[in-house]
Amino acid sequence: MARRIGAILIDLSGTIHIDDTVLPGAIEALKRLRASDVKIKFVTNTTKESKRLLHQRLTRIGFDISESEVFTSLTAARQLVDSRNLQPYMLIADAAKEDFSDINCEKPNAVLVGLAPEKFDYDHLTAAFRLLIDGAPLIAIHKARYYKRSDGLALGPGAFVSALEYSSGCKAEVVGKPESSFFLSALEDMKCPASEAVMIGDDARDDVQGAIRAGLQGILVKTGKYREGDESNIDLKPSYVAENFAEAVNYIIENWLDS
Repeated sequence: MARRIGAILIDLSGTIHIDDTVLPGAIEALKRLRASDVKIKFVTNTTKESKRLLHQRLTRIGFDISESEVFTSLTAARQLVDSRNLQPYMLIADAAKEDFSDINCEKPNAVLVGLAPEKFDYDHLTAAFRLLIDGAPLIAIHKARYYKRSDGLALGPGAFVSALEYSSGCKAEVVGKPESSFFLSALEDMKCPASEAVMIGDDARDDVQGAIRAGLQGILVKTGKYREGDESNIDLKPSYVAENFAEAVNYIIENWLDS
């Protein structure tokens, strides 16, 4: 049987870990996947910390992952900011600003929004609104509705991006999942066409449906932010629904890779 999958994109938070807790079986499943020699990349919309800090967290809790294997929506946002010479007013977590540390933002000409609970207050949002009504573009690193924390589900940045859109009358440009460009950018240096790749994640809309729209296969795991029936609430159905990451890996090895 010929290999049908050449690359696997793996979501992080909610799929293999939640904060500093490794989800059961994830480390062992990743080792099995690496033994198959399939290309692997970890893709995430996480914006609460820089890529370097995220990698340190993953290493500290026991994952054998190199920093070069991690592709974040912060990376995609930085590429966009650089390509357009933007000086954004940033509503992002302080721990994530490291990825934008060398950008001059003294005279902001854009608004950049990520997950930043400490910045989503009236004064910060009003400052962003004033820039937008004067013509500054609104860039959403992602528009997740909610995410999973150790203490339960929590509101994502999507609600605050939508509030700015509503009040300013502008439309945000989204750079992270579920945008097709995000998935295709992640695959670019893997030299693998989307038709031969699969995405594994816990978000039916942003991970799975987004990947399928981009031409990949999509596997939904019932961990993290997953809620019963999520797979029935999207137009493009998952290629497979797994109880967890370990089951997703077993399915891929048994059905989509050479024996």
